[in-house]
Amino acid sequence: MLFAPDTEVALRSLVNLINTAANGTESLTGVAELRVFLDTEGFTGSREGSEAELLSVKRLRSQLAALWTANEETAAKGVNQILTDARALPQLAKHDHLDWHLHATPQDAPLADRMGTEAAMALVDVIRSKEMDRLRVCAADDCDAAVLDLSRNRSKLYCDTGNCANRTHVAAYRARKASGSE
Repeated sequence: MLFAPDTEVALRSLVNLINTAANGTESLTGVAELRVFLDTEGFTGSREGSEAELLSVKRLRSQLAALWTANEETAAKGVNQILTDARALPQLAKHDHLDWHLHATPQDAPLADRMGTEAAMALVDVIRSKEMDRLRVCAADDCDAAVLDLSRNRSKLYCDTGNCANRTHVAAYRARKASGSE
């Protein structure tokens, strides 16, 4: 295990949030889509269900996307700013079907603060572990989606948003076939 289970869950949710705007496609087009995203990712706590809340999540997404490929120093500053803005105070929590894990904001804090704090706490573990190179961008030429590499051998190159790996491998095969090298 590379990271604690709650850190891995938060990192996967972070990737999924960033990728809601991957490749120039906006998938959080309204409050209903945000609700589906939050339900799919298992976010608990209060929700306004308002356009203002949606806009705050989109602003957070932009902040976090910038940290995804930042160097360690820049990422640390960004994480600290998110935690400061949310007035984060880490506490152990156990609720619903979840065992002990960290919450750094109350369940009634604004959604973007809770989401940002959860992502920032996960990034704290990544930075402290010197594992920033596990946060990548898809290797496909026509894709800018975020990639989280939790593989043992650090070999994950392609995103989970589509079929980038398959498409790239098929194109390489066809190029080799056309050149006669296979």
